Amino acid sequence: MPLAKLLLASLGTAALSPVAARSQAPHPQGELLETNSEAGHYGGKLVIALRAEPKTLNPVIAVDGPSRDVIRRMMADLIFINRQSHLTEPGLAKSWTVSPDGRRYTLQLRRGLCFSDGLPFDADDVLFTFQVHLDDKVHSPQRDLLVVGGKPLAVQKIDSHTVRFELAEPYAAAERLFDSIAVLPRHLLQKAHQEGKLAAAWDLTTPPRQIAGLGPFRLKEYVPGERLVLERNPHYWKVDRAGNRLPYLDEIFFLFVGSEDVQAIRFLAGETDVISRLSAKNFSALAKEQRARGYRLDDLGPGLEYNFLFFNLNDLGPKGPAQIARKQAWFRQVSFRQAISAAIDREGIVRLVYRGRAAPLWAHVTPANRLWVNPAVPHPGRSLARARELLAAGGFAWKSDGTLIDGSGEAVEFSVVTSAGNADRVQMATIIQDDLKQLGMQVHLVSLEFRALVDRLMNTHEYEAAVLGLVSGDVDPTAEMNVWLRSGTTHLWNLGQRNPAAAWEIEIDRLMRQQLGEINHAERKRLYDGVQRLVAENLPLVCLVSPNILVGAKKGLGNFRPAIMDHYTLWNSEELFWTSR
Repeated sequence: MPLAKLLLASLGTAALSPVAARSQAPHPQGELLETNSEAGHYGGKLVIALRAEPKTLNPVIAVDGPSRDVIRRMMADLIFINRQSHLTEPGLAKSWTVSPDGRRYTLQLRRGLCFSDGLPFDADDVLFTFQVHLDDKVHSPQRDLLVVGGKPLAVQKIDSHTVRFELAEPYAAAERLFDSIAVLPRHLLQKAHQEGKLAAAWDLTTPPRQIAGLGPFRLKEYVPGERLVLERNPHYWKVDRAGNRLPYLDEIFFLFVGSEDVQAIRFLAGETDVISRLSAKNFSALAKEQRARGYRLDDLGPGLEYNFLFFNLNDLGPKGPAQIARKQAWFRQVSFRQAISAAIDREGIVRLVYRGRAAPLWAHVTPANRLWVNPAVPHPGRSLARARELLAAGGFAWKSDGTLIDGSGEAVEFSVVTSAGNADRVQMATIIQDDLKQLGMQVHLVSLEFRALVDRLMNTHEYEAAVLGLVSGDVDPTAEMNVWLRSGTTHLWNLGQRNPAAAWEIEIDRLMRQQLGEINHAERKRLYDGVQRLVAENLPLVCLVSPNILVGAKKGLGNFRPAIMDHYTLWNSEELFWTSR
């Protein structure tokens, strides 16, 4: 998962984790993990279209979606988050123990396993993996996850198949961290790390024989601009109920097609077998041909993505744009943001942008996250009357022609930036523009290329308001730490917050930090409910909608169990098989 940490303890004081207590019988070829899914058939390939080419095959530095989609099929984790149950399960670690204070984790590794190149896996590989991710010079995006209480976690090899982790303070979701750190082969990457070249290792020109992982597939072929092919890893460490070694598929073909529309066209034509991250428009188009073409479509309901409007509350400094600084006097008023929220037609966005395949939001936790969503957060309907009351109470008024003005007589006018490449968000911003026009506000839309948008939001802060979306990497609240802590790297509306914080901001910080170390789930839930309430009341993000997860697959694909956590369709690729071809 994108956020979490861990630790260990001596066996004398540790309590065995209930999830990890599943016994694993030795196997002649190693301590393999037996799955509970339907037993399948060997053979065949799975063809998937990617909208862009991967940028790297290096799991330490990969941040783009296509790279991560491919890498996750080649690599494996110590502990795995089941994408359907959202619970942790044994992975390369067959079991683990946790100290009573939640600060120490001791992991027992499976014996007799090999990387995809046939060389053995042991504790040295785990130790090396975490040394790499904690190395400042490597610039791993996961490094922040491994720093708890201001200190990097300590990793210790106890013996060849036992590893101990220690945190500076308790971390409630520590075991979920292990799902995000792919275990690396020390024998292939140690030299590159020692020479300071690890970040450049495993690019797309690397020969397949020089890349190895512990995942179900390994690299077979890369053809620039056309395809990347993975083949079955004969050394994979999972078996089905009959004892047959997984995976079933011989190959996975990733085709590079350039856009979601082309993805949909290739799937409709039968040229690809699985599709995910569909827009509502393309889902509707494919649905018309579903029966005739012989594929299945699934609408899983809302996922973990939340789209929102937010205002620039950054400290711009004395050299900042005066025009933006002047408007920040409006934006910083909670009543102004509440008025904006009251005026937005969320149901209209669901209907017009997503064709009904989305859920309106009033806080950042989506209804899909049943374990953590706060049902007590109010869901008020659109009310222009309420919006006008809030604006009037904040010192705003209306001219005879209906134009909204502030206390100094200046007309309320601002721009909203969003990504030109995301048609849904452009349409969303257009609806907001029309909604706010009814309050006498003049809103200008600015569509930017994504990199230019990110630069304005994260670096120059030359924007007034923005429509954006985030996807939680996990259902657990720790996935949101970088958003809600004032020091967080995705604290979008006020990055690196320096100006004095409001009481509600300080309280969100306190609640997020407190839930992080709270072991009792009920108490953690109470704390995180408080965060959601404060977000809904104070609206640093004016949350709008959560799109449904829309996916599809050809009929006859066994063990196809799409989920709301990424990757939606390939999370159990080792279990997928063709019932008939």
